[in-house]
Amino acid sequence: MKYNKAFNINKNKISLDSPTYFIADIAANHDNDIEKAKELIWLAAEAGADAAKFQHFTAKTIVSDYGFKSLGGKMSHQSNWEKSVYETYEDASLNIDWTDTLLQTCKEANIDFFTSPYSIPIVDTVDPYVPAYKVGSGDITYIEIIEHMAQKGKPVLLATGASNFSDVKRAVNSILKHTRDIALMQCNTNYTASVENFNYINLNVLNAYRKEFPDMILGLSDHTKGDTTVLAAIALGARVIEKHFTDDNNRKGPDHAFSMNPKSWRAMVDRSREVEMSMGTGIKIVEGNEQESVILQRRCIRLTKNLPANHIITEGDIESLRPAPLNSYLPFEKDEVLGKALKKAKDQGDAIFKGDI
Repeated sequence: MKYNKAFNINKNKISLDSPTYFIADIAANHDNDIEKAKELIWLAAEAGADAAKFQHFTAKTIVSDYGFKSLGGKMSHQSNWEKSVYETYEDASLNIDWTDTLLQTCKEANIDFFTSPYSIPIVDTVDPYVPAYKVGSGDITYIEIIEHMAQKGKPVLLATGASNFSDVKRAVNSILKHTRDIALMQCNTNYTASVENFNYINLNVLNAYRKEFPDMILGLSDHTKGDTTVLAAIALGARVIEKHFTDDNNRKGPDHAFSMNPKSWRAMVDRSREVEMSMGTGIKIVEGNEQESVILQRRCIRLTKNLPANHIITEGDIESLRPAPLNSYLPFEKDEVLGKALKKAKDQGDAIFKGDI
């Protein structure tokens, strides 16, 4: 199984050694207003997003009105929707004619534009506009559309919410038939914004993905409030992060409540950059900013009294105290000092240095 451990989305390099790539999923938060969609692109860019992502679908290409009505009632997060599921998707659908305008706006804002297309014809329609594709978790078993995206030869970002490992491997294998540029994203597909959802994020799945697919680019598509899971995911090696984005969490609509806003998005990016800086190489060394601490915080062997030259050092003559100048004897080296003669007289409190005995 071959895949790339690094790839590019436009000018952005995606790799374990590169800065985390942040995708602002505007999704339905444009509220069917192109000016609002354009405004959100600019706000996302100003808040530090690397990409603005939309979702291209029509209600009839993604949901069955009959099917949802036959369930006997709306479930989960949909239970709070004022309209039927089908009508809500109609309201949330993105006008395909907006695509070029949204792309040009992203270019002006200097961030990437791409989308999750939810029908095979729509994949073909948006292909000239996008540098990458995002497969939503709900389509992880829709192998036909996954392969159709992968055949375009562009990076594919695969969200894996509400799935098991067999589902994941099936989808990954279908992508790798056509492209080696893949990002595998842990996800928990629950949009209720409940604090209880933290019990189900299961970020350690990233470790399982790393074991199964060594060096594959990993990521997180997240629907919890705040940035806790994002910071932890980055520490576990995720380098693609997707969160929903809005300008106001109090606006009506299916996604606003659990979305990040410009202020929280900026804080998330800034704190994530701090996490990236904190990870280091994994090699334990005395760090560059600890050179003086080695002297100031460590103890060395010091004299408890004034001693003449040729004195034989005993246990009562020494104690271990800070600081520890370079080339002094350290506490674990005490046996190298005891029973030895001083070459010269030394005062109480002096450190014993290599060469003094």
